[in-house]
Amino acid sequence: MIDFSLSDEERLVRDTIRQFVDRELKPLENDVLRNEREGRPAFEPGQLRELQDKARKAGYWGISTPEEYGGIALGPVMLAIVVMETGRTFVPFTFGGAADNILFGATDEQKEKYLLPVIAGDRKACFAITEPGAGSDARNIRTAAKRDGGDWILNGEKTFITGGHEADFCILFAQAPEGVTAFLVDREMGWKSSPIGLMGERFAASLSFEDVRVPDANVLGSPGEGMDIALKWIGEKRFVIPAGAVGASERLLQMAIDFAKDRRSMGHPIADYQAIQWQIADSQVEIESAKWLTLHAAWRVEKGMDARHAISIAKLHGSVMANQVVDRVLQIHGGMGYTRELPVERWYRDLRVLRIFEGTDEIQRRTIARNLLKGHVALGAIGE
Repeated sequence: MIDFSLSDEERLVRDTIRQFVDRELKPLENDVLRNEREGRPAFEPGQLRELQDKARKAGYWGISTPEEYGGIALGPVMLAIVVMETGRTFVPFTFGGAADNILFGATDEQKEKYLLPVIAGDRKACFAITEPGAGSDARNIRTAAKRDGGDWILNGEKTFITGGHEADFCILFAQAPEGVTAFLVDREMGWKSSPIGLMGERFAASLSFEDVRVPDANVLGSPGEGMDIALKWIGEKRFVIPAGAVGASERLLQMAIDFAKDRRSMGHPIADYQAIQWQIADSQVEIESAKWLTLHAAWRVEKGMDARHAISIAKLHGSVMANQVVDRVLQIHGGMGYTRELPVERWYRDLRVLRIFEGTDEIQRRTIARNLLKGHVALGAIGE
């Protein structure tokens, strides 16, 4: 029989993270909402680092970073569980000591200059592949890289780059004569950024490169290997998206339950009405299914199995589920849910992007269907 229980150590990690969220993050929610309404960043200067240092004192630094680099390497399954816990709040907290996983494949010199400072929190990176004409079709990127002696000259534009306005270097993907190539490009080399206003409270930026000169030593991997590097980065950790959706949806559903028991209409709590009960029941069923699909995908990654199909399923279902749940929760709250006095409308806006970034719903459906039609996966297989 399959054992779905957590070990004592895993349960301790989950409970410790949940306590951290309850004690350190949830009390900041009103401040975050007020700051965002007034057009200010969610955190005050230095506040995120202070929170990360508190987590570090509790033993949580570099939760997915290899131990040789000072992390604790919890593994994919526990990473998914941790993200479910931090997803229970909209306070934009991230654990310190993390770095884009493709930087671990850098040369020793590159690690010294880029990877280690990012892990230490002294430098900020961004992953720059999306362009105005190349989103889901990443192979269609037009940013160009041409050789000039021992250097490369970069020209082009990137868009919707998470953290792009704050980063001091980017991992850039450009078309070179050998094919798509990855470059480590410091901001001081000449690229510029401008913020992009979004529907939710996430942050993105457009990046522009005009005759930006980069030394050959800053090529990540070998020329022409960029797409393989990018796909590995994009695919391997994508299960954290539905994991965060599960955490947010569980918090939202609890808010709906609490409100439905307190709010009275026509002499009864609205929780007594079938219309409300069915929305609560449907939400619970969808959340549980997304949770186990996500944990299954993370388990496949942890076991070194091909997890791409499982991740596509989890990402698609988790993204759709979160949008359905938050819509029901807003409806249950009625007019109050539509105001900015409660965080429901904030989550409503923020969760919508899950169906777009890191692979749209349509791309996930295309991937799942293609795998089935071409026989890459078999229906009914368990643990294979």
